[in-house]
This record gives sequence, structure tokens and C-alpha cells, in this order.
Amino acid sequence: MTKIKLCGMMRPEDAAACNTVCPDFAGIILSAGFRRSVTRETAMAIRKALSDRIPAVGVFVNAQITEIADFAERGIIQLVQLHGDEDAAFIRELRMVCKLPIMKAYTIRTEADVQTAMCSDADMVLLDAGTGTGSTFDHTLLAGCTRPYFLAGGLTPENAAAVIAQYHPYGVDTSSGIETDGQKDISKMRAFTTAVRQCERTG
Repeated sequence: MTKIKLCGMMRPEDAAACNTVCPDFAGIILSAGFRRSVTRETAMAIRKALSDRIPAVGVFVNAQITEIADFAERGIIQLVQLHGDEDAAFIRELRMVCKLPIMKAYTIRTEADVQTAMCSDADMVLLDAGTGTGSTFDHTLLAGCTRPYFLAGGLTPENAAAVIAQYHPYGVDTSSGIETDGQKDISKMRAFTTAVRQCERTG
């Protein structure tokens, strides 16, 4: 079954919507400077509102290891997503202080980018067009994938099923594709998860 990650939760109400549509993961942006970034206090409120059955993914961009470890120790997140320039040495050091699974995101523009992702030391990799841009990259580059991956970038309720049917990613990730006027839209969240699961039933 294709895993579903709904990212960019900004309010406890977003977590409540997640509880209704039941994705496999819910992402929270924990590095400052992005439109969907939230404070530690808001992240705690989102985690409290989120069902225990849904792991919270903390998304960090060039954060300090101590900061990431603090979120993990407080139980706010159950998976770490690195979305910056973090290298293999950073991942090794992070593992020494944080026992959570680590996902590394890669911006894909060329075949070389795909190969870099395939060689990652992270537990999971996410292939994206950028950082929350809502745009896609050239999916023909996915032919070079040799390990399971999450696919992100421009996925919506309207195109998710076709992308899954053609490329068979391990998981799909969306944020802007489930928003209306910059806020999470439960109807789009439901439509996205339904489209993915319907694809599994018919595929």
C-alpha cells in the first residue's frame, strides 16, 4: 500500500482533520522562515490533537542537532525529515543522539540528483521539486530509482492516482495540494487520501 504523508500542519484543527482522513504520517514544519513554520508551542498542540496512530514528522531545514533531539525527546515528533543541506556526517551524528527514523529530502533536477538520493544513508528518502513550492519535477528521472522513495512536489487529489499508477512510489507527500487559500482543507485532504487508496484498490 502506498504510504500517505500530509505535510504542513499549522493548527490543531489540521490535526483533527488528519484524524478524520487517517494518513500514514502528518508533517509539521519546525524550522523558522517558511510559510507553514510553527512554533514549538503550536507543534505541541498539533501533536496533542493528532491521533496516536498517526506519527508526526518533524521537518527541519539546516537545524541544529540539539534542536531536533529536543523535539524528539519531548515526544512531539516520531520521525525526522531533513530538508536542507544535511550530509551523511550530519545523519550519523544525529543518529547518535536521536533514535527516531530519519528521512532525507532531495531536490531533483537531474539524474545525478536521483543517484545522490539513492545512495543516502537516511532510512527513507523523499524526492521533491523544492521546499513547499507546489511544483513538479521531471518524473521520467524516477526511472533511475533503485530504492523505495516518497514522492513530493505538485501532487493533488486530481493527479495522485495517475502518478502512483505510473511510478509506484513507496509513499506520496502533499502540502499545497490539500490547501485552499493557504489553509488545510479537509475536503481536499479527504479527496487526496481517497484517490490514493482508490488507486490501490483498482490497481
